Amino acid sequence: QVEVVESGGGLVQAGDSLRLSCTASGRAANGRTFENFDMGWFRQAPGKERGFVAGIKWSDGSIYYADSVKGRLTISRDNAKNTVYLLMNSLKPEDTATYSCGARLSLCTFTGTNSYYAYWGQGTQVTVSS
Repeated sequence: QVEVVESGGGLVQAGDSLRLSCTASGRAANGRTFENFDMGWFRQAPGKERGFVAGIKWSDGSIYYADSVKGRLTISRDNAKNTVYLLMNSLKPEDTATYSCGARLSLCTFTGTNSYYAYWGQGTQVTVSS
């Protein structure tokens, strides 16, 4: 069983920075581990659908961003800790959302479609005040 745990959310002011963490552990049903996963950060604001923010393909380190966050958010990883980070700079009130980390067994092509992610954390709340 794969477990995904996020942390790092909180209440901040506009312009502040915040770093979220996502740690995955365990094995998928077919025995594959974190090294074979794609990891994605998603967010869901009240009244809106969950949408892709940033992702990383663990096998080769390829990184992907939603156009709306390019230049402000940075995704990175720590191999030794099986952890993916999302550094968010210059936060805006519209960044307020529940941020969730998803994991999926990696295929040839990376996808930011959340329905393709089989494993999810509980989410962490980010609130940006103006």
